[in-house]
Amino acid sequence: MTLAPGIQILVGLLMASVLMTGLWLLQRRTHNAGVADAGWAAAIGLLGVIYAVTSAGFLPRRVLVAVLIGAGSLRLAAYLVTDRVAGRSEDGRYASMRRGWGATAERRFFFFFESQAVFAVVFSLPILVVTHSLHGWSPWDLTGVLIWCVGVGNTIFADRQLARFRARAENRGKTCRDAWWRYSRHPNYFFEWFHWWAYVALAATASCWWVSLLVPAVLLCLFFRVTGIPPTEAQALASRGDDYREYQRTTSVFFPWFPRREHVSK
Repeated sequence: MTLAPGIQILVGLLMASVLMTGLWLLQRRTHNAGVADAGWAAAIGLLGVIYAVTSAGFLPRRVLVAVLIGAGSLRLAAYLVTDRVAGRSEDGRYASMRRGWGATAERRFFFFFESQAVFAVVFSLPILVVTHSLHGWSPWDLTGVLIWCVGVGNTIFADRQLARFRARAENRGKTCRDAWWRYSRHPNYFFEWFHWWAYVALAATASCWWVSLLVPAVLLCLFFRVTGIPPTEAQALASRGDDYREYQRTTSVFFPWFPRREHVSK
């Protein structure tokens, strides 16, 4: 069944809203709002697959983008569940929100969860653009696949490197400077952002290709101004103090680059 883009967006919003409502009910029982992050990631993949099925663009590219967004979203959702939800206490951000909202917390969390449904629709728009492209294969498609592999592969590598570092007792209170963490303070964020350029490349033959630029721009703003770097670094400074301050001084905040020389006290 082929649907018009406007109808696809409405259907996507409805399905994302239903998913996030179910997760809101779940967090009422568990008191762990971290499921919102995993639900948001899963919703993007779900919407991407729906768009691929209900569009009339070049079929092989629709299959390709459905596989890429589905696999990428599933990986991120699974990572967030294991890292922040399963057997974990509520993330500090959400615990702080819950305390601050007091008696109105559940109502406010409902609207927060529904806002994540809206964000999922926004982040799925590049996939919608790709699935409506009627153009056959082009070099941009191979470029998109390569970008996706580099972005997702290195996100996984950075996450695992950090997990291995934290698992060693002797590293307690220290800052990871191994592998990509030597060149960027947030390589996982960088490569997650980088991977979204894969969909920009895949959309290059579509008439509305420029819509695909929206997500990299929004994600960069979120990382730098809202939910990414500021709270992460504030928590790191509180727990690691001078060691993390030195890391900030010597290491690029986002884009990987060679570290500056460490400060030597006289």
